[in-house]
Amino acid sequence: MRKLVGLLSLCTALAGCGALGLPPLAVPGSGDGQTRPQARPEGAEIAVRRPPSDASTVDEFDTTTAEERAAAVAPSQPQGERALGSTVVSLGDPSKPGFWLETALVSAPAQGRVLYAASGESVQVDLIPIGSGGSRLSLPAMRLLVVPLTDLAEVQVFSGG
Repeated sequence: MRKLVGLLSLCTALAGCGALGLPPLAVPGSGDGQTRPQARPEGAEIAVRRPPSDASTVDEFDTTTAEERAAAVAPSQPQGERALGSTVVSLGDPSKPGFWLETALVSAPAQGRVLYAASGESVQVDLIPIGSGGSRLSLPAMRLLVVPLTDLAEVQVFSGG
């Protein structure tokens, strides 16, 4: 019982450290290789259109414009691309706008392209690193690739271009 009271006292004391305004403890090696947010250059504002809170159809969740879809399927520069491999994708968060792929094939955010061989279509996406597990593809990207939204589909992933 005495050990339990001592442990609870220690936890309470440590929890109160934040209220004292003490700086957070540094974790060794935590600054190496991590991507930090960067300010956007002036004039590079991006309008993010989120789906309405009562969205229930695919068209309501896909807030991309015709111009954005055309840019996403525009031919890339294959000489600057690097094949990262293949991955099985499922539908990602449909409320998250844009063209993106969350995948363990990258360790840092990058621009890339996804090719779905079954339809022959490809789309330019933002590559977003995730720790492990399957890859998740945005709703607008899946629609342009003609991937059935309920399927698990194998795609080829390229960086650069």
